[in-house]
Amino acid sequence: MVFVLFSDIPASRRREIGSAVAHYVAGVLDRESMVSIVDSLCESASFQPGDRVQTLRGSTSGVVVRILDDGRISWRPNAGALELIGLPESLRRV
Repeated sequence: MVFVLFSDIPASRRREIGSAVAHYVAGVLDRESMVSIVDSLCESASFQPGDRVQTLRGSTSGVVVRILDDGRISWRPNAGALELIGLPESLRRV
């Protein structure tokens, strides 16, 4: 049902929303945390240089360095010197 309700959201974000709702239903996640996760994943993915970001799974966080001409995001992880490039839908603002 979650995938139908959020069908207009990119697939990677939709999977994370489904996971958060499933964890809530299973009793692993409290309601406030689940609502916070769903809200953050439903926000439009518009970033500016200097924004703090995190991967959808929360495994890596860093800072947006620049926005490329094709809309992808160049960002630098906290623990690295190299820049990573990804789609805005694969990141969330921290």
